[in-house]
Amino acid sequence: GFHAFEFGNWRAADPVATTALKNKLGLECACIVGNRAVDPKGMTLVDPRDREGFLTEIKASMEAAKRFETTRLVTLSGNEIPGMPREAQHRSIVEGLKAAHDVVAPHGITLILEPLNTLVNHAGYYLNYTREAFEIMREVASPNVKILFDIYHVQIMEGNLIDTIRKNIAHIGHFHVGDVPGRNEPGTGEINYGNVFKAIHQLGFRNFVAMEYRPSKDPMATLAEVRALYQACV
Repeated sequence: GFHAFEFGNWRAADPVATTALKNKLGLECACIVGNRAVDPKGMTLVDPRDREGFLTEIKASMEAAKRFETTRLVTLSGNEIPGMPREAQHRSIVEGLKAAHDVVAPHGITLILEPLNTLVNHAGYYLNYTREAFEIMREVASPNVKILFDIYHVQIMEGNLIDTIRKNIAHIGHFHVGDVPGRNEPGTGEINYGNVFKAIHQLGFRNFVAMEYRPSKDPMATLAEVRALYQACV
């Protein structure tokens, strides 16, 4: 089976019960959400006025990460601010990540910044292309700040998956898996996941490749199929 899980809405969970269940099942927590930038209650990176609140969220998430024994916080840019130049929002993201780095790095925590597609699921989201995402990584220049490369989102926005992964693997800290269209399991859409998995493994990536899809049939059957596909590629 799979040896890890992701934790989205950890704020609504009982940390003691969750940790006990995690340990009972022998699972590892791959990551939790760091800031809720697409939630009205959350703080963004694009708006410098959110900086203090963003860092407060990151600090709280870092303490939760310690409880759940994970070292990765999913980080979101937030939606584009109308009327504010993109250059200013880009700069705010870089400055916010640098400030957050100073908070998390001493504790061995890594921020994984996620670009999202704006054509199907997340209209208005700022960070929708990998080119800018990797520019941000080069500007922040920290081993504790990486990209969460969601294969589903990137395929929708730009395709060219394997070449983009190869050129930027040093800046990628985590992968999400889902096919296009529909975000169902691999094999239901247009992505050649066999070749993508091979490329990721051949590049020496040994962090998490996480399943984030909507099963089109029995969930356990899809997990078994995806695991078999991945293992055949590595």
